[in-house]
Amino acid sequence: MATNALERASLPAITFISRLPPAVPIIVVFALVLIGGFLGPWGAIAWGLVILYLAWMLALSWPRLTVAERLMRIAVIVLIAGLTVIQVVPR
Repeated sequence: MATNALERASLPAITFISRLPPAVPIIVVFALVLIGGFLGPWGAIAWGLVILYLAWMLALSWPRLTVAERLMRIAVIVLIAGLTVIQVVPR
């Protein structure tokens, strides 16, 4: 039931994203990762947006994914979150 609520709430955004050329979301995520890597502690904002987007996509696709696919996507989110924490918290 929560998945249906999330899907209904996400429908306008998913409709907008689906109308874009397929490369646009990939390029935007890649650009945010690069920006996050070069801006120092302020780059955590860009990486946070990437984490939110990837977690949102994972939540929407969760019921249709195999266990291996779920683990791989979770690993990517955890990796980016770890890089964000490392970047924000200096030595």
